[in-house]
Amino acid sequence: MKFSTNTTMTKILDNLFKTYAERIPDVKKITNEMINKRIVKNQSEIINDHVAFRTMGVKNLGIASFEKIFLAHGYKKRDFFHFRVKKLDAYWYTPPTDDLPRIFISELNVNFLSKTVQKIIRKYTNSITTDPLDQLDLNDSKVVSSYFQTPLWSLPTIEDFETLIAESEYAAWVIYNRYYLNHYTISVHDLPEPFCNLESFNKFLKSIGIQLNTSGGEIKISEDKLLRQTSSVANKVIAQFSGDQTKEIAGSYVEFAERGVLPQFTNIPKNELKREHRREGFETGNADRIFESTFTTQLNKN
Repeated sequence: MKFSTNTTMTKILDNLFKTYAERIPDVKKITNEMINKRIVKNQSEIINDHVAFRTMGVKNLGIASFEKIFLAHGYKKRDFFHFRVKKLDAYWYTPPTDDLPRIFISELNVNFLSKTVQKIIRKYTNSITTDPLDQLDLNDSKVVSSYFQTPLWSLPTIEDFETLIAESEYAAWVIYNRYYLNHYTISVHDLPEPFCNLESFNKFLKSIGIQLNTSGGEIKISEDKLLRQTSSVANKVIAQFSGDQTKEIAGSYVEFAERGVLPQFTNIPKNELKREHRREGFETGNADRIFESTFTTQLNKN
């Protein structure tokens, strides 16, 4: 990821990305092939549009807790999104400096799930009796980075995981993966020709064996046509459950975003375009389909 500043937040994001890239093979595979194709010289030339996290909407956790990390470092809370069928809410956050990615945080409305699934989730999350972030020094990058990788609840049983996934694949993902980085996003419009649009970039991705999320089409397009998004299908990871049981499950994935130029700025030369000249924010319809990058309907296509 490309940062022009050296702050606590850039250190936190760097640490997050390191763990994410080690766990998800597609991350390094895409970067290495982009280097081989001379699209970029190294990872630092890839501009990160946004990163996303998933949370459980229960007391002491969820968005209200998780967002404190980013608000403490100058991020501003922006639009609210609701996903009725998936029973999710979300907000996005704009960064204090343009070298930092946008943040997208979602949470599961646990109270809207069946009593059986609620009981399973609370069996794990009820052990958290205070907001864990209130005990952390949010200005210590090592402490915050460690929080992302530290289990907040006990290792689930494979039986509980399978009960959750039958009703909410999002719930099952979070109960096992916790606060691992769900995805980072390559800013496609910032890449050189001819790879600066999703049609060309998707062709490149498929040529190197990256499986794409086809829910709603390979390219998800906002109503105003100015936000176009593609995502890979999540890499599978071998999950270790309690009782020494293992199962292959969805890990994280990579997203690719193309932000169009706003109508009032179309006369600006491409080499002079900045972030403020392009479409901002997110789109409910696009995000709803992107969530499915970790769903079994996508993982089991082949």
